Amino acid sequence: MSAHRDVTYPPLNTLKPVAENVWIVDGPAIRFGMPWPKMKFPTRMTIVRLASGELFVHSPTHLTEDLREAIDALGAVRHIVAPNRIHYWWVPFWRQAFPEAQIWLAPRIREQAAGRIDFEAREFASVDGYPWDKEIFTLPIAGSFMTEVEFFHRASRTLVLTDFIENFEPRKLSFPMRVLTWLGGVQDPDGQMPRDMRLTFSAQKDALKAAVETMIGWQPERVIIAHGRWYERDGTKELKRAFRWLLE
Repeated sequence: MSAHRDVTYPPLNTLKPVAENVWIVDGPAIRFGMPWPKMKFPTRMTIVRLASGELFVHSPTHLTEDLREAIDALGAVRHIVAPNRIHYWWVPFWRQAFPEAQIWLAPRIREQAAGRIDFEAREFASVDGYPWDKEIFTLPIAGSFMTEVEFFHRASRTLVLTDFIENFEPRKLSFPMRVLTWLGGVQDPDGQMPRDMRLTFSAQKDALKAAVETMIGWQPERVIIAHGRWYERDGTKELKRAFRWLLE
């Protein structure tokens, strides 16, 4: 019998500085996947403080009272972003906590959420036209199953992805999960786009390649991802490594 392993990145629900005006929050684990086996995924949110002092919240995680107080000390939450159709669960809680914030949804979230997202929100449809355009590049990448919207904070050279790279550390996984993540192509130190997700982009492979080349052209110093160990340095190199199957 294997020992219990914690897939998360404590301390949880706590602001962690990444760069000037950029923070992450590591959230609790969720179970996701096929009916069996469901895999435990660590969660991660990114917060960017804009020049106005307003906060851009990417892929919100569990909101505790202590976390809310810490966020209030940073600035006013004005933009809450659900970056793909499977990253929306905590958005209603954040909307309730920050009613003045604008909600931004990747395409097909309402379809996926089945009534959970039943309030006014704007949907990502282009690369510009957003309140943060001068500070953050926006890049929607459409596939057959979902569109994921990527963001690049120019001042800190921080690229924020969601599920386009996953990078599970074997030391945090049980033996069956180590096998599954290895088969899925999402195991550290060689985390990549999950193989099942690659299939959903097979008809859009040229567009996906162009989008990856755009992100490489931004020359990110760091790459934040939602699940697993993120990349604190050599971000451009890590992008080229993770997408070599597409670029070569």
